[in-house]
Amino acid sequence: MKKVIFAAFTAALLWFVMFSPWTKDHVNFWITMGFSALVLISMSYFWGENLKRQFSFSVKDILIGIGSAVVLYGIFYIGDILSKLMFDFAAGQVANIYQMKEGENELYLGLLLILLVGPAEEIFWRGYIQRSLEPKYGGWTAMIATALIYTLVHIWSFNFMLIMSALVCGIFWGLLYKYNKNLVTLIVSHALWDVSVFVLFPIL
Repeated sequence: MKKVIFAAFTAALLWFVMFSPWTKDHVNFWITMGFSALVLISMSYFWGENLKRQFSFSVKDILIGIGSAVVLYGIFYIGDILSKLMFDFAAGQVANIYQMKEGENELYLGLLLILLVGPAEEIFWRGYIQRSLEPKYGGWTAMIATALIYTLVHIWSFNFMLIMSALVCGIFWGLLYKYNKNLVTLIVSHALWDVSVFVLFPIL
């Protein structure tokens, strides 16, 4: 359990460097994100138990991953409309999130999200953190705890819309992992959602 706590604190530190107003002007967000993804994968590989057994390639699981990405995009599309009706600050905060990709090559960002960031986050948050908590605390507690930690590491952005987005994603993918222990499904879902919402079909 000490390794899990250390890994979570490491992720929090990396997200602090990426998002906090005290550091974000001194680092390239996407390079830092790529480095952070490599760190997450490394910790998961060296400390995770039965990590390889969580990968299973089947048409059904891949289709579930694709379908879940579409569903999550729909949730965010509707959520964007509702949040802008409810909160005056929503549009500005969403725009600030998309400012992070200004001046960057979209092909590079798309490949980074699909090949590294999406897979790394699912391997770490669900395949390592949530999986490690399940034997001691049970499936529901592990899912909720992982989703909350995933949300809290985004608090450094001080962006309410981003923090709530992380909460929705954490719960969504946490539930998907609880009922489908295949990381291939989670990776497909996360990677496709990432590239859709940030590059292909931005929600503004």
